[in-house]
Amino acid sequence: MYILSEIEDLIRVPPSSFNVPIKLSVTDELHQKYSNRVVGGLGLVVAVWDVLQLDDGLIRPGDGGVFVGTRFRCIVWKPFAGEILGGWVLECLPLGIKVRMGFFDEIFIKKEYLFEGCEYKEAEKAWVWKPDADTELYIDVNEKIRFRVEEEVFNDVKATELKATDGNTQSGNEKPSYVIIGSCQVEGTGCVSWWE
Repeated sequence: MYILSEIEDLIRVPPSSFNVPIKLSVTDELHQKYSNRVVGGLGLVVAVWDVLQLDDGLIRPGDGGVFVGTRFRCIVWKPFAGEILGGWVLECLPLGIKVRMGFFDEIFIKKEYLFEGCEYKEAEKAWVWKPDADTELYIDVNEKIRFRVEEEVFNDVKATELKATDGNTQSGNEKPSYVIIGSCQVEGTGCVSWWE
């Protein structure tokens, strides 16, 4: 679920950090740039682990900062296909179920990836699994759920689209930069309460 990945980047160190040792100021800038961000094709960066290499600083005309080439390692959350994860149902939709974890909310279980015999009930806005003729098991909002990771999807999102004017992430028709597609088709997946 967590991997240690190596990245190279050119980091700007602002003049206000010139009185701090270069390795520490670069590490601070790396944390600000990468922590809790999605790196395309890699996953969700949790934190910077260590700095492996620092090049000599470069200056650019008209800019008071120093640009330092760096190679560093970071801890990345990247679940693997087949991994079983837990979360809470965020929303039930006719197309499937949105799931949230404490730190990541872009998880979707498509209706095709639900147990055979699942159907969506519009009136309750819930999915119902009928394992037999006499049993109805509901999947409701805020239920604790287990799911199997099927795939991950990275979408190319331009940096200008990431932040609204108030600093919050924009919502609406924009695609999230990273989505986990899950399934509930094997014993032990679905609502945790079903299996207790």
